[in-house]
Amino acid sequence: MTGPPHVHSPSSTALSSKVNRFTEIKTGASPLRRATVLQVMVLRAIVVLLCCVPTAAWAAQPLATDLKGDPVNRLAAAGARAVVLFFAASDCPISNRYIPEIERLDRAYSPDGVRFWWVYPNPTDTQGVVRSHDAQFDIQGNIALDTEQRLTHMAHATITPEVAIFVPSGDQLREVYRGRIDNRYLSLGQERPQATRHDLEDAIRAVLAGKPVPEPGGPPVGCSIVPRSLP
Repeated sequence: MTGPPHVHSPSSTALSSKVNRFTEIKTGASPLRRATVLQVMVLRAIVVLLCCVPTAAWAAQPLATDLKGDPVNRLAAAGARAVVLFFAASDCPISNRYIPEIERLDRAYSPDGVRFWWVYPNPTDTQGVVRSHDAQFDIQGNIALDTEQRLTHMAHATITPEVAIFVPSGDQLREVYRGRIDNRYLSLGQERPQATRHDLEDAIRAVLAGKPVPEPGGPPVGCSIVPRSLP
C-alpha cells in the first residue's frame, strides 16, 4: 500500500521563498551574484585539474620503447645501485667512437649493480635504423628509443655522446651526474691520442663508494640532439 504523493502546499512554498529572500538580504547575495561566485569556483577547479593532468599523464606513459616496440617503464632493476644513460646517435661519428668505452664500462660495473642504457633520442633513429646500427657495431646492451624525448628531458641532455647517472631514491631516480664521458675530445676535430681523465668512470666509482660525485672536467663534445618536432 503506497502512501499519498508528496505535495508542496502554497504555504510551505511561500515560507521557503521568504527564507531564501531573507538569506539574500542578510548576506547581500543576489541570485545573480551567487551564480557568478559558483562559476568562479568551477573555473578554479577546472584550472587545478588542468594543471595536474600533464603530471599524471606523464607518469602514466612509458619512458621509451625498446627494439621490439615494447614500452620501457623502468630503468632500474630491483637492487640496482645506479643507472647510466648513454645518449647516442647512429650517424654521429664521435658517438660511435665511444661505443667500445661504454661497452667496457658496462662489463666492468654491471656486476656491481650499475645498469647501462643506450638511449637514441633523435627522430631519425627509428627502430629499423637503430637495429641496423646495433648489428653493425655488435651492441648488446639495453636499448631505449627515446621517440618522445622523455629521457632526454629527464636527463637534460643536449649532445650525443653524453651521459647521465641516476641513483635510486625510494621509487624515484635522482640525477647525480651529467656530462662528458672523458676528456678525449677537446673540440670538434681536435682530440687527444687517448683520454687522460675518465669523468664517467670516476663518477660511477664515487656513487658505488658512497662519496660525492665529481663534476665533469669540461663540456661534452659531439653532435647536437635533434629536437622532436611538435605537431
